[in-house]
Amino acid sequence: MSLIKNGAFAENVFASLADGQEAPLGTPVIVSLKRWQAEREALVGRNVALGVKLGADQSPDALGDDVHRLALIVLEFPKFRDGRGYSWARLLRQRLGFKGEIRATGEVLRDQWLFMCRCGIDAFEVKPGTRIEDFRAALDEQTVFYQPASDAVTNVLALRRDRRSPSARRRAFADAAQ
Repeated sequence: MSLIKNGAFAENVFASLADGQEAPLGTPVIVSLKRWQAEREALVGRNVALGVKLGADQSPDALGDDVHRLALIVLEFPKFRDGRGYSWARLLRQRLGFKGEIRATGEVLRDQWLFMCRCGIDAFEVKPGTRIEDFRAALDEQTVFYQPASDAVTNVLALRRDRRSPSARRRAFADAAQ
């Protein structure tokens, strides 16, 4: 799998460990939630960046206050129809205040990249052969949104609410003309 992060291809510096697999020294690792819960102290004691992979059925609430100890949370999208990862990303960013990397893995499709970004996902494991130009184009396909999200984009309702009255627009136009 290729990794897209910050709008460009990036090297994956994390090693994904199976449960029971020994962690390489000095290497950042990604472990399952089950392994994190069982070996938390030993993993933290390694003093390297840590990531936890959450299955689609595993809420980030299971990480508790430990969410801030992690550099990376990987959200699994087992099917393109399974939207729980969107909810988990938004929960991580907005309610839990997670500032680290949120990575999408699994069925990560082009038409979902923009919406994943809007929910707070900032890294994507994509299929080999994916072109970065296609990724960037997908993020530019829509510019106006009805739904509020974790990003800083102002939604249509807020734009309408902020619209000035016709008389205020005329006054502003007249002031600018002088």
